[in-house]
Amino acid sequence: MRPIRPLNTARRGRSARGRTSPVAAAVAIGAALVLTATACGPSEDNAGDDPSASQPADDGNGNGNGGNDDGKVEIPQDIQDRLKEHGIDLDKWKGGAWKKFDKDDWLREAGDYVNPIIEGLWDSDRMRDADKNPDRGVDDNDISGDQGVTDPTPEPVEAAALKAPYDASVPESGKLFFDGPDGSMVCSATVVKDPAHPGKSNMVWTAGHCVHAGADGGWYRNIAFVPSYNNSGKSAAELQNAPKEEVAPHGVWWGDWAQTSDQWIEQGGPTGGKGAPYDFAVIHVTPEKGSEGKSLEEQVGSALPVDFNAPAVPQIADMTATGYPAAPPFDGQKAFQCADKPGRLSISKPDPTMYRIGCTMTGGSSGGGWVAEGSDGEPALVSNTSIGPVTAGWLAGPRLGKEAKGIYGAVSKKFADQ
Repeated sequence: MRPIRPLNTARRGRSARGRTSPVAAAVAIGAALVLTATACGPSEDNAGDDPSASQPADDGNGNGNGGNDDGKVEIPQDIQDRLKEHGIDLDKWKGGAWKKFDKDDWLREAGDYVNPIIEGLWDSDRMRDADKNPDRGVDDNDISGDQGVTDPTPEPVEAAALKAPYDASVPESGKLFFDGPDGSMVCSATVVKDPAHPGKSNMVWTAGHCVHAGADGGWYRNIAFVPSYNNSGKSAAELQNAPKEEVAPHGVWWGDWAQTSDQWIEQGGPTGGKGAPYDFAVIHVTPEKGSEGKSLEEQVGSALPVDFNAPAVPQIADMTATGYPAAPPFDGQKAFQCADKPGRLSISKPDPTMYRIGCTMTGGSSGGGWVAEGSDGEPALVSNTSIGPVTAGWLAGPRLGKEAKGIYGAVSKKFADQ
């Protein structure tokens, strides 16, 4: 399958959806799938597998500090030294060196993640114009019909526009911005609870392909989360010259740490590939400018719990996926949702089966949270958008098991004393 990848935001046009490693199984479904910055769920049969989780290194912000008393971002000396170890000069980086994605310059290992804040980079115009998606639609021939468990292809469910203001109904949802080799890109993401900081989380859930390009690439750059992006639901034309406070009512939050699965880094590709069942990531964020001491959860007023032991597909009445689809016929400026009873999708027999729902959202919705009744009967995040067909009739996301729980716990633990 092809993951529905992040969309590029550069004005020079829309790029191909994200890059993922080739899918090993030759399959029998037939439609082309796309990475929509959505996540696929691991198979129920293998949800207990425990592949290792990767842990990226510090970003350039140092322990989540958003700035000093005079509003200027300070990069601790140890972080600057780490950047230099990778041949990165901070001043040159902020001056535009981050745009170099040559093979030798593109950091890809789990411990190589760096993301210094570049204040003002994501202004309202650059956010509005970001529209590239690293995803490429999945071809049905990439889906195995005789391995694992795959249910019949669901009927398309028309994506419904969310009623504005978005923060009145889905305050946890937002849009993710980042830069890749093809330009500025977009995904969707969700504020989730942090067990180490109850009521004060700075953790965001998204797809692995929204932070890392997979087997043939590295960590994306300038990763920033905007909760309730375009909260009033205005059109692209109405957003022309809009003040940043209107486009980002709860601020811009930079990823000072990101972590995804080793499976995604080693096997992920533009169409999902073998990494699709492990296409999830957790980002720890810090405000671009001071948030008056408030955490992200306090700023938006909510955060979702994550359920790593959600009921099996037959016991789930429906799942609701939220995102900012940016590939045609959408433009990435407004939030949409799809609700459907999930089915199962198998990429290859050894890997976890993914959840699949009918949905017409396109690239840009990748990484958006899937909410269902958790094991305790309360609403919880149980998956994220990962892949979908070129024809945009359905989405698939990973079933969150031990691998996802390990990543979530590691990010929480890293910032537990801060």
